[in-house]
Amino acid sequence: MDTIKTRDGTEIFYKDWGTGQPVVFHHGWPLSGDDWDNQMLFFLDKGYRVIAHDRRGHGRSTQTATGNEMDTYAADVAELAKALDLKDAIHVGHSTGGGEVARYVARHGKGRVAKAVLMSAVPPIMVKSAANPGGTPLEVFDGLRAAHATNRAQFFLDVASGPFYGFNRPGAKVIDGLIRNWWRQGMMGGTKAHYDCIKAFSETDFTEDLKIIDVPVLVMHGTDDQIVPIADSAPLSAKLLKKGTLKTYDGLPHGMFATHPEIINPDLLAFFKS
Repeated sequence: MDTIKTRDGTEIFYKDWGTGQPVVFHHGWPLSGDDWDNQMLFFLDKGYRVIAHDRRGHGRSTQTATGNEMDTYAADVAELAKALDLKDAIHVGHSTGGGEVARYVARHGKGRVAKAVLMSAVPPIMVKSAANPGGTPLEVFDGLRAAHATNRAQFFLDVASGPFYGFNRPGAKVIDGLIRNWWRQGMMGGTKAHYDCIKAFSETDFTEDLKIIDVPVLVMHGTDDQIVPIADSAPLSAKLLKKGTLKTYDGLPHGMFATHPEIINPDLLAFFKS
């Protein structure tokens, strides 16, 4: 296995294929780099160098008890980028991975990053507060933590078979393989890291990160995202970015790059080439 060891001894697993311009894929909670299999093959075939890592505590990386928050996630990516000598890279982040991308690019990406993509991403901030009245109430995330602690396996199955891919919608075409693969990836990771990450993706404020980023950023979001509601995420992020472009997808779910790669991949490619 290809891994790097971070300053605190955590091993970060990664896949690194090809020799062209680097494209780094950042996965969502509680998954792994495997979530990007379709995109890895697609962009490898288009001549790009494709890289996907497992966030600490997730997939094949160390099941960490500490450091399961955005500052450390971003620092881990910085160590990976340095180890792989990544320059002129494009970083693509889905959901929690979008938050990771925002923090990494803002704090560590100077001179290494060409472009970024925030897809169905958690920025600017998910949780409801006086400053973010349109956000999701904290009680919702408390419920996620309770379900996770009670029976993680069933909780993951419920998420994958329901709101994540929109399979709970009337008339939805349910793809059993996606459900099983989501569950497989989730159960590979560490339960403590996954539990902690709920706070990381829901309560981290990326507002200042978005303001700092000075490279082109494509913000992609489905209008039927039941995990990260679009009204309190993508349009707000696009306005905060210096070079942000918002692209919305009518009726598509949170995991739209997996359910509709024939739509998402060409749009990513067009942005990469623009």
